[in-house]
Amino acid sequence: MKSYQYIFLLVFLFASCKTKKNMIDANAIAKSISAKKVAKKHIAANFDKETLDAKLRVNFNNGKTNQNLSVSMKIKKDEVIWLKGSKLITVFKAEITPTSVRYYSSLFKNYFEGDFSMIKQLLGVEINFEQLQNLFLGQSLLNVKEEKQEVEIVNNSYVLSPEKQAALFDIFFTINPSHFKLDNQAIVNIEKNLRLDIEYPNYNLIEDVVFPTAVNIKAKNSKSITAIDLVYKSVQFNTDVKMSFNIPSGYKKVKF
Repeated sequence: MKSYQYIFLLVFLFASCKTKKNMIDANAIAKSISAKKVAKKHIAANFDKETLDAKLRVNFNNGKTNQNLSVSMKIKKDEVIWLKGSKLITVFKAEITPTSVRYYSSLFKNYFEGDFSMIKQLLGVEINFEQLQNLFLGQSLLNVKEEKQEVEIVNNSYVLSPEKQAALFDIFFTINPSHFKLDNQAIVNIEKNLRLDIEYPNYNLIEDVVFPTAVNIKAKNSKSITAIDLVYKSVQFNTDVKMSFNIPSGYKKVKF
């Protein structure tokens, strides 16, 4: 009897330690540490699963169009991002790889097949596949370990910025001390009045992964503001994702 109690105690302790290790500490304090250590902790918190299968609610508003959609998003990490937007019927599908963007709209009977110019038109900044993938996952658009960073503590968060900002824009990463994922990131070009803000209002612990509950994107230029708000309704990792994509015949090609 005692041996069973001992085994039960070991299992309980192991489970307790594992749970504590993976908990999000909502009361964490941003202590004074080096920019290098903040960057290292952020990289360590990066998404490490092979696939993502998610259902989202998405609102798109650019001042002219205000549209709510249900979106299915599937990601094979570092390989492909697949999206399907629906509102009673399929409104659009998109397939994005490191080298190409393919998209078609069942509503407007048109399609796009080419480079990332379509994504640039949407967000207002040059963006590649890895950066787009990171945007969805709560990771920094740029590798914070590639260049030396500066850090300051603002409102109990770490704000990282490159010691030497790029010639065309400034970029800032606000990192949460609870889990070292992003609270927000911003790309700013003051001269051209361009700004891209990406906010992550909250995170959940899903299958031992700290994952955003929502992503709020605001792209601003001198003429317009585009807001894209994504709310994750369900998330699964490492499933066998199916991603069919065929552009229907008779659709008109569009250019960006």
